[in-house]
Amino acid sequence: MSNGLVVEGGGMRGIFAAGVLDRFLEKGIRFDNVIGVSMGACIACSYATGQKGRAYATTTDYIGNPNYCSFTSLRKTGDLFNVEFIYHKIPEELYPIDNEAFKKSGIRFQAVVTNAVTGKAEYPEIHDMYDDIEYVRASSSLPMLARMVPIRGGVYMDGGIADSIPLAQSIRQGNEKTVVVLTRPRDYEKNPVQPLMPILKARYRRYPALVEAIHRRNREYNKTLAYVKEQEALGKAFVIAPMGPLNIGRAEMDRDKMKKAYEEGYFVAEGLEQKLLEYLNEA
Repeated sequence: MSNGLVVEGGGMRGIFAAGVLDRFLEKGIRFDNVIGVSMGACIACSYATGQKGRAYATTTDYIGNPNYCSFTSLRKTGDLFNVEFIYHKIPEELYPIDNEAFKKSGIRFQAVVTNAVTGKAEYPEIHDMYDDIEYVRASSSLPMLARMVPIRGGVYMDGGIADSIPLAQSIRQGNEKTVVVLTRPRDYEKNPVQPLMPILKARYRRYPALVEAIHRRNREYNKTLAYVKEQEALGKAFVIAPMGPLNIGRAEMDRDKMKKAYEEGYFVAEGLEQKLLEYLNEA
């Protein structure tokens, strides 16, 4: 019986998920299939390689470094988060990612991306943390704050546009049980009104399907939350979520807030651990 792990994005709120996944690593809680979205894909990389503490370090150690995140980078390159620094210098030099451990792990790891032409979600598999890192980058490329990412003839953006919580995909892939790590409280719902839509329509006018997906996103997100609750009641999902709002912005630069959210993720996972193990082990 295979099990799955779904990790939601949400910019720097993903630090909550880093705490959850570090607790899993500490206790040897393993999943056959992992699907990460946006920042959730970045965080899940370190889980898939078995590197406890790496997701926290690589998210917080460079806060304040203009090479990591800055409006200067956004103005000069089109990316708020510096692509070369985050997707190459950190994993290749500053805090190397254990690519060989990942290959030996047997974990099937996917990053959700949104096809800019079709507006649909795609779920490419990461086979190599270096060769396939562009899919992780694309999954995290937020509208207005990052460039589109061309990969093998396609053009992609943030996976959360088309599928913020890919529980349905996990179930379609045959996972009988899926643990879903959210970065918002259970009772959160998005406001369907999107005041930036006129700007987004102008910016991405050559990609009408993408614009439509962005326009639908908040409503689809709320429908997905309802689906998650439904599947949880059926025993097909186990949800781990913050106890309350994390009060962390997408590009949060307050280390204390980040540390607190990470610790909350760790302790929430610890508190639910016995219940989670019973869920995963029951026939």
